[in-house]
Amino acid sequence: MLKLTVPLLALAALSVPAQAQDAAAGKRAFLKCAACHSIKPGDPNKIGPNLSGVVGRKAGSVTGFRYSAAMKAKGAGITWDAATLDKWLTRPSAVIPGTSMAFGGIPNPTERVALIAYLKKPLP
Repeated sequence: MLKLTVPLLALAALSVPAQAQDAAAGKRAFLKCAACHSIKPGDPNKIGPNLSGVVGRKAGSVTGFRYSAAMKAKGAGITWDAATLDKWLTRPSAVIPGTSMAFGGIPNPTERVALIAYLKKPLP
């Protein structure tokens, strides 16, 4: 039992700094999004809606942003949690066919996890 416990404790100890690393890597990953989206609270929408506070928000709910018909129709029941964002970031058109978001997705699961960690982190 002890032989199994020690490696598990070591892995648990590594996970806390990994969260900080995820957010730092996520900030770099967000550069792919920054041309179309802002994440800073209070910034105006760009080509895409402002993503400040996106985790936990209902899809298609940013005031003043003109969403596609597909997002209005199919996004109504979606709340952006980590699992839904992971699917969206993998391939947006698979989540909402007909979306106007012209982004092929992020195939690397580690990069998606990091980006979601960054999106969860409140910015000043």
